[in-house]
Amino acid sequence: MSERLLRTDSNGLCTLTLNRPDKLNALDTESFEALDIALSSIENDATIGCVVIRGEGKAFCAGADLKAMSGGPSNIVPSFKPGVIERLARLPQPTIAAVHGMCLTGGLELALAADFIVADATARFADTHGKWGLVGAWGISQRLPRKIGASAAKRMMFTARIVDAAEAHTLGLIDLLAASGELSTVLGQFTDEILANSRHTNMATKRLMRETDGMSLAEGLAHEHYRYPGLAPDYRDRIAQFSKS
Repeated sequence: MSERLLRTDSNGLCTLTLNRPDKLNALDTESFEALDIALSSIENDATIGCVVIRGEGKAFCAGADLKAMSGGPSNIVPSFKPGVIERLARLPQPTIAAVHGMCLTGGLELALAADFIVADATARFADTHGKWGLVGAWGISQRLPRKIGASAAKRMMFTARIVDAAEAHTLGLIDLLAASGELSTVLGQFTDEILANSRHTNMATKRLMRETDGMSLAEGLAHEHYRYPGLAPDYRDRIAQFSKS
């Protein structure tokens, strides 16, 4: 794994850690390349039941590396970076962004691509595209309103204001809020609950929700019926264990 990204696997949990602490984990091209390689290796790995992305050091992610952007034209295909964010969003496994400290702009776009945002009281969120004259291209205009509502999203995007953890939790941006220093404990409890469930069920449910997003109820029910994936291979063992309890 690239020095930009650390990976650890343990009992079905894969943790990806952004590793530029001296730059507050700002995302440059090498960071995206490392993420792309990691995500491509995860998406078809049946041994992984949950994926966590977090940041090393004092922050989750300060956003795009502005100094790298100021270096002139890039030969990177424009669709590459948003494509990596989308790859995270489309992982079959449940995904969690574990946020502490700053989660700004591109870092917020990265976090929003996860199924859940779990954060501690040190977390700070903002969309500063307007501050720099940039326009978000990694999903902010689509995912933020869907997460917290159009009005709250517009306020964040039009003002570049900092939203602290308490307000972010009230808005629904943070799904689970931990006290300062308790992020790993709360995160561990949550991932344990996810991993205790059938991976087959979790991934099938996530797929069905993604495929029916935007459908009417009738269309969604029909889709669920015709795309029903069947029961988990170990469902008999799970029910038998319940019967013994």
